[in-house]
Amino acid sequence: MHLFDALEIETVRKNVLEKGLRIDGRAQHEIRPLSAQVGVLPRVHGSAIFSRGETQSLATVTLGTKKDAQELDSVTGGEPSKRFMLHYNFPPYCTGEVGRLGSTGRREIGHGALAERSIAEVLPDEFPYSIRVVSEIMGSNGSSSMASICNGCLALMDAGVPLKRTVAGISIGLFTNEDQSKKVLVTDILGAEDHCGDMDFKVGGTRKGITGFQVDLKLRGLTWDLVEGAVKAAHDARLKIIDFMETILPAPRAELNKYAPRIEEMQIPVDKIGALIGPGGANIRGIVESTGAQIDIDDDGKVAIFATSLESMEAAKREVGKITAVAEPGKIYEGKVTGIKDFGAFVEILPGMDGLCHISEFSDKFLRSMDGVCKVGDVIKVKCLDVDERGRIKLSRKAAMAELDAQAK
Repeated sequence: MHLFDALEIETVRKNVLEKGLRIDGRAQHEIRPLSAQVGVLPRVHGSAIFSRGETQSLATVTLGTKKDAQELDSVTGGEPSKRFMLHYNFPPYCTGEVGRLGSTGRREIGHGALAERSIAEVLPDEFPYSIRVVSEIMGSNGSSSMASICNGCLALMDAGVPLKRTVAGISIGLFTNEDQSKKVLVTDILGAEDHCGDMDFKVGGTRKGITGFQVDLKLRGLTWDLVEGAVKAAHDARLKIIDFMETILPAPRAELNKYAPRIEEMQIPVDKIGALIGPGGANIRGIVESTGAQIDIDDDGKVAIFATSLESMEAAKREVGKITAVAEPGKIYEGKVTGIKDFGAFVEILPGMDGLCHISEFSDKFLRSMDGVCKVGDVIKVKCLDVDERGRIKLSRKAAMAELDAQAK
């Protein structure tokens, strides 16, 4: 076995260095045949298949709320969580082998991290979802991590994630003779070329520049001309792959996948956060239980509502709006009478927010008293006339009825 391995390495290297021949007959910087599909799985939030030669990746995208972000626990500090995750799986069957399916190893974690940071640079700055991409390697013969970059990008665009640019990845190999007097760079290396060669120079990026790279070397170092050559070869190949990817899906879909959860954001006054949460979280818990939505509240008053249906979303927005709304002068409200005094009636126009409708504003006729005019629990239309500096609300039933009558005519 050792003799066969040594013969294979010697033969592959000699063919490339002395004859310019690669194992599959390709030219020095030729990319293997490309193929891709998007939307291959009907129920997930986004999906794609990308193939380059015998290397094939199936990528799926799942969108979730901020609560689905991965929590990080670092000794050196840094971000407490991350909202974009790319996981890479390399099962035995992708190389035609039989083996146990277990937890990911160091190689898989490393490949996933490379693909993740290469795509992370093109994610939108403002996007209220947590994102998980899973790249399942269905077949592997070199550069499956680079295929994961290409396929992860296509799956994200299929899900409707508004990426800034299309991103792709490619691997550049190197063959040298014993005294390194001859050096040959090759593009899109096969698994055997990786094994028999001296370098695996992985580069991910867009048309504008590099977003991630990793170099595996069997040499003691690289001269600058080799670095420049590898970067140039990767750039040329990357543009060709991006051109191909954009024939499959030229840009992110205009809307999120219909099965993706919906997240909408509302801005509430900071002093209303406590009212929305309620004592011991009673208010926010009640909204979640009654509507089926999830609600995240930031310290700056930004409220993110997560729902799996339009009905749930609208119900949650309505309930949040009721609790956090402020009285607007000139607006007509339907309120409930909560108290009656000699000088008028108190009307609750918003949850926990009462205003006074003075007896003189109750009717266009003169009223001597409030006896028999209304009772506690009655629902009436009132117009907000003013909110003073102390937050006291002045209401008018007379003005509301006049405006409604005018609108009816």
